Amino acid sequence: MKRSEIKLNKKMDKIKAMEEQGLYKKKKGSRALHKLLNNRLAVVGAILLLIIIVMSYGAPLFTQYSYKTMDMKNTLQPPSVEHIFGTDKIGRDVFARVLYGGRVSIFVGLGSALGAALIGVALGCYGGYKGGWFDALVFRISEVFMAFPQMILVLLLVAIMGQKLSNLILIFVITGWGSVYRMARARMLSLREEEYVQALKAFGVSDFKIAFKHMLPNAIGPIAVNITLSTAMFILQEAALSFLGLGVPMEVPTWGNILNVANDLTILKENWWIWLPVGIVISLFVLSINFIGDGLRDSADPSQQG
Repeated sequence: MKRSEIKLNKKMDKIKAMEEQGLYKKKKGSRALHKLLNNRLAVVGAILLLIIIVMSYGAPLFTQYSYKTMDMKNTLQPPSVEHIFGTDKIGRDVFARVLYGGRVSIFVGLGSALGAALIGVALGCYGGYKGGWFDALVFRISEVFMAFPQMILVLLLVAIMGQKLSNLILIFVITGWGSVYRMARARMLSLREEEYVQALKAFGVSDFKIAFKHMLPNAIGPIAVNITLSTAMFILQEAALSFLGLGVPMEVPTWGNILNVANDLTILKENWWIWLPVGIVISLFVLSINFIGDGLRDSADPSQQG
């Protein structure tokens, strides 16, 4: 028996003995997850994100007021014990509107990001692996959408399709799938030359199974990062459109619709409690998503794995 084998056997015997005594425990979970949990900013972002989501979707547990209940006797009241964020011009509780508005804004951002990712990943994975006329056609279509500034294209489509929640999500999906598609396609172009892919082709496995069952799991890291960042981008775009009065109808509470009152210079100067809290909430939500996205990017990068 070689000396190296003897040393290895001794080490294994030592580990087994320590396991029996409870002194040695194997690490659980992947290195990527361990690295993500060690990223303080990502953990802080996850906590902030969870708090905002729980408070938004559990709004009745945190406030006794409705987002649409008006009280003309208590208009433009500053923050107090009764109204944490004060009241707006028609006496509605701002804190309740921020919580209930978060439901719609988060739904728009996350729903649009997932919809864009679904289309982009499907087209990018199959087109990047298969190539040919299908890949060339989809690539040219994505270039058409990405040739225009996204916000200009969104404004144009809103003017054509109208201001509805479903229309806004559809518009964000239409204008946002190109970046996910290009990322998925680029990853597939590099993976399709790997030996395991060539072996699967030699065994006669279908193109669909190779692309989505065997190759896609190896490209999911960058795609997950893109989904998180797209969610933050769509929430900011919804807020910007609603601030301009072109987003979700004003009767539907969203963070952007609450910010819309800042168009009034008097409100902007004298009634800061109407727009400042929701601005802070939007900033915290977007920052938390960016922190999580950065953590996912670092943990999914093989070159940075320890």
